[in-house]
Amino acid sequence: MDAYDPTEVDQNDTAQQDAQKRARDAVRVDADDFKWIVSNKRGRRFAYRLLDRCGVFRSSFTGNSTTFFNEGQRNIGLHLLGMLNEHAPEAYSLMLKEHNDHERSTNERPSTH
Repeated sequence: MDAYDPTEVDQNDTAQQDAQKRARDAVRVDADDFKWIVSNKRGRRFAYRLLDRCGVFRSSFTGNSTTFFNEGQRNIGLHLLGMLNEHAPEAYSLMLKEHNDHERSTNERPSTH
């Protein structure tokens, strides 16, 4: 295995550039994968349920230590929401419309009592 040599500036710059390229490629792949998921109605439905379960649309405060757990869940949901806003804002608005349409159609059904 080659040892790190701080005097080899060109070699070190190349290694750093390679690492940065791999990091950029990984971010791009994650973004592309995410866009693929929310490009489908089923993926948007799943993303909405996940946002809801993580507590993004409600307060996490409980007045006791459960708040810390809720904030952890909410942090994951906020990360997902950030990805939606950054990589697929049109999917987010479509996801909300689809959810609202589904809620309206569910609530308009006549009661069978």
